[in-house]
Amino acid sequence: MSRLLIIGRESAGLAGLVSGLDRNGFICSVIPYGNGILEEISTRRPDLIVVEMNGYMAGGGVRDWLKEVKRDSRLPVMALIARDRLDGIDVSLDIDDLIISPADNRELVLRIKRLLSKRNGNQGNGELITCDGLVIDLAKCEVMVDGNVVDLTFREYELLKFLASNRGRVYTRDALLNKVWGYDYYGGDRTVDVHIRRLRSKIEDAKRTFIETVRNIGYRFTSGHGPRM
Repeated sequence: MSRLLIIGRESAGLAGLVSGLDRNGFICSVIPYGNGILEEISTRRPDLIVVEMNGYMAGGGVRDWLKEVKRDSRLPVMALIARDRLDGIDVSLDIDDLIISPADNRELVLRIKRLLSKRNGNQGNGELITCDGLVIDLAKCEVMVDGNVVDLTFREYELLKFLASNRGRVYTRDALLNKVWGYDYYGGDRTVDVHIRRLRSKIEDAKRTFIETVRNIGYRFTSGHGPRM
């Protein structure tokens, strides 16, 4: 599960952006631009930073601040820029990508996933998890069955990746909620069952079972071919 630190002023537009990212499985924290950002990054440990780069961030100190962030955290930075501010943006700013604000949610999610995928690949996490025709490419955040790409939601992908990375280990529903959804998620544990059912419908068939139900306990990833239960 990826954590985003969003730096910007509270507004209806920013609230809508955060809501959209939440629905796509990201854990978002919002802080204002100012002193203490580096400390917030250290405390919250985000995977990516989103910066609302409008008028109040157009000062000369932004360049130095971004250099500090990139030097100390080495995190990817996505800039949100209002269309009428494009001409005034310093092209030498140390950002990894930018998107026009207000942003299309689907495009924003895709761009964020691309940056996170590149970051994982640069960290040498480009290995594959394979099992009986199932391939999970951790660098590309891509899942294939028998060579065909499977369209998974962000949460389905994170759930599959977690279980497959811990093959054979049984996890309760509460444990999966904590590991995949996060400790601050307040939904019921049946959320796990719903996602498991959808995930199975996309990657399994009558001959192959990748996710096994352990009765009265939870789930585990297995290479067996038995019934799901």
